[in-house]
Amino acid sequence: MMQIESQLSQLRLHGMSRSWQALTETRRQHELTLSEGLELLLQAEEQERTNNRFERLRKSARFRYQASVEELNLDASRGMDKGLITALATGEYLSKGESVLITGATGCGKSFLASALGHQACAQGYKVAWYNLQKLLLKTKISRIEGTIFKFFESLAKTDLLILDDFGLTHLEQQQQLDLMEMIEDRHSKSSTIIASQLPVANWYDVIGEETIADAILDRIVHTSYRIELKGESLRKKR
Repeated sequence: MMQIESQLSQLRLHGMSRSWQALTETRRQHELTLSEGLELLLQAEEQERTNNRFERLRKSARFRYQASVEELNLDASRGMDKGLITALATGEYLSKGESVLITGATGCGKSFLASALGHQACAQGYKVAWYNLQKLLLKTKISRIEGTIFKFFESLAKTDLLILDDFGLTHLEQQQQLDLMEMIEDRHSKSSTIIASQLPVANWYDVIGEETIADAILDRIVHTSYRIELKGESLRKKR
């Protein structure tokens, strides 16, 4: 028994090792056939690796909130379409490179919803990155000074789901417009983007500023995206 545990540990089969230990402690290993025991151990190892991958993806994403789809209050009066949320939870929009636009007043749950969809994507094995838009644009500015801007853009382009929170808090400067255009262009029809904003989509044109760039950005994200317009008073007040 000790030799089996030692070999499982050496091979880094931690899920199988824990399952085997549980079987021996409860003396259940003698009740199972070889195929039954092997199936149980393999399932434990598969679950272990799935959980570990999810944790790596979750930590790498740096979500604003630790949220899940199960925690969402799917109240139709708040603009939550249960059918749409259920469809998004399947992750099909990610495989198609489609985007989601979430709008609503301060505190109505935009960031929580975006984080919940992001967590769901991680659970499905997708690489996710969450950013406050202003901080992201500041990071691009620093990357340009350091000479790593192309590497940074490549990293963003390889992210399966990019979540841009707090879009539209301030008007974009010229270089910020170009940087945002670069990000959206790299992802168009390839990878998904979730944008959360206090402003209605109709006002985004003015926030971006320059007409040509605004047209290019909005043309790539507005017409083929899912829309969620949250309503109601701030959830923070209720707490």
